[in-house]
Amino acid sequence: MTKNIYMTRPIHESGVTMLREKGYTITMGPPGDTPTHESVVSAIASVPYDAVVTFLTDTVDASLFNVCPTAKIFANYAVGFNNINIEDAKSNGVVVTNTPGCAGKAVAEHTVALMLAVTARIAEGDAYMRSGKYSGWQPELLIGTDLSGKKIGLIGLGDIGVQTARILVKGFGCNIVYTDLKANEMLDAECGTVFVPNEELFSTADIISLHVPLLASTTHLINDETIAMMKDGVIIINTARGPVIDEHALVRGLASKKVRGVGLDVFEFEPILSKGLMNSEGVVLTPHIASARESVRVKMSEIVAQNIISFFETGNAVTSIIK
Repeated sequence: MTKNIYMTRPIHESGVTMLREKGYTITMGPPGDTPTHESVVSAIASVPYDAVVTFLTDTVDASLFNVCPTAKIFANYAVGFNNINIEDAKSNGVVVTNTPGCAGKAVAEHTVALMLAVTARIAEGDAYMRSGKYSGWQPELLIGTDLSGKKIGLIGLGDIGVQTARILVKGFGCNIVYTDLKANEMLDAECGTVFVPNEELFSTADIISLHVPLLASTTHLINDETIAMMKDGVIIINTARGPVIDEHALVRGLASKKVRGVGLDVFEFEPILSKGLMNSEGVVLTPHIASARESVRVKMSEIVAQNIISFFETGNAVTSIIK
């Protein structure tokens, strides 16, 4: 008997092909704009689907599990899973999976690209050129700051944090301090990274980069109080999750010049920007594209497919987030 799979929107064809080769029937939501929660509920309530593929923009909770009780695996097309109510999944006997281990290099490179864009004032220079203001070389035009040799504070040292540290140490001679649940002794030996308390990182780093999952303990980790602890002229980079930063506090930090520059790929009220953020000097914004590489999307789709196939064939998913 064939299996019916619903995808709230299309994934890369590589994973779709794997599923179709198993004889599974796939129904996809429309490409383009993010589907509303109501439209997803309506879609999966209409057919007794056996699996549902969701995205980080989908709220996955009892409202989905209740209308589609036949689907016992929800495969999240994302590394993070803060969009999923784990307790609801457990209560409904639903297996939930993610796509770990495929986006680290891309996000690390994007993180460093944001650092370079802010320190070298690349976005400001581009806007200056496009506005027609350029009249020739000027010695004091858009003076930036070096990335090389800076002390970088990494909050969170998972795969992305580790790869970011390696690029910064080996490529730019930066000094890395970091916070995490425990020290990474192998990386410390390899790159001279130093495990420090939060307070020391906040008070000594020239650039602070966020690499933590969105949890109750990390929500608004960057706020008025922690910004006040930072060095004057600090640069803050976020390629993790938007609500890790209190954006209203960030705008206040930029206005006071306590924060010299910001590079954001994620936003607290995504896709809405906090008032004042767009017009603040020294801010570089990208539309949640840190992992947007062909190689990453291929791998993500294949992990989604592998999870579903393994679950149907063995009863166990490969990367279940529910233990």
